[in-house]
Amino acid sequence: MRMAVGVNKRIILADPRGFCAGVDRAILAVRTILKAARPESAPGHIPPVYVRRQIVHNRHVVDELAGQGAVFVDELDEIPDDAVQAGIPVVFSAHGVSPTVQEEARRRGMYIVDATCPLVSKVHREVLRFVRDGYEIVYIGHRGHDEAIGVVGESPEHVHLIEHEDDVDSLHFQPGSKLVMLSQTTLSVDETADLVAVLKQRFPWIEEPPSSDICYATQNRQTAVKAMAQRSDCVIIVGSANSSNSVRLMEVAQESLGERGKAHRVDDAGELKTEWFDGVDTVGISSGASVPDELVSGVVDWLSTLDFTDITYEETVKENMKFVLPAALR
Repeated sequence: MRMAVGVNKRIILADPRGFCAGVDRAILAVRTILKAARPESAPGHIPPVYVRRQIVHNRHVVDELAGQGAVFVDELDEIPDDAVQAGIPVVFSAHGVSPTVQEEARRRGMYIVDATCPLVSKVHREVLRFVRDGYEIVYIGHRGHDEAIGVVGESPEHVHLIEHEDDVDSLHFQPGSKLVMLSQTTLSVDETADLVAVLKQRFPWIEEPPSSDICYATQNRQTAVKAMAQRSDCVIIVGSANSSNSVRLMEVAQESLGERGKAHRVDDAGELKTEWFDGVDTVGISSGASVPDELVSGVVDWLSTLDFTDITYEETVKENMKFVLPAALR
């Protein structure tokens, strides 16, 4: 990125942005296996590593790892027996899996590298603890999201997924029964606040978890985007369409922009449109928690061709969270 001073057209980069500790750990797990692989370690056509689902929700990251030899599958039954017998590692994504998937892997004797984000694993443990103690669980999350599927799968008969306020109407619990709410980690305090309020109104005795399930990175990135958008005429969020936190960053940016401008989400600079920046003097940029910073650099470079060359930063907090590699790789 090139820096310039005194130019009218400006870029504001949100800080923090991009990779969180859980994403970094998951990607590093796959890269570690690829780096350690030897041609003689697996005969014939067998790849060095399989990954169940997208390791993180970013197509550029997935494409890069696939280009290095990783093979991505939707379900474990796509992994051939000869690969299992050869001990080829199978990586579970950062979003986690259900006990059903874990059991299938054990039954087939797979060598599992569990790259589930530790913050997601914490919610899985909370589900098991509350169910053991006789609770029903209301889980706030996105239907179909890998993380939600894994968490609900811990105890489908006791975990009740809700996504919208209307979903609360379908819930029925006896007054005074053991009831607790949990949340998908990629949802922020702000976006769950209305649902939490409705739940508390309908079930005044409902308990909250002893510590927040909200991922620190989700909250930090949204806080930075809010502050950045208030100083911008237009906001670009870099992230894939299936990334829950990237889509929400765009929504948060639009809320902060109001009538002053538009927020857009792009996978990369190739999706930018010149007309978005007509009459714009300041562009704010951030990225989802699974986005490599080189994709942000590509957007910055593209904008420099439109004379957006004065770069400043909106820094709200310094992140220093690190997670160790999965136990199978240590």
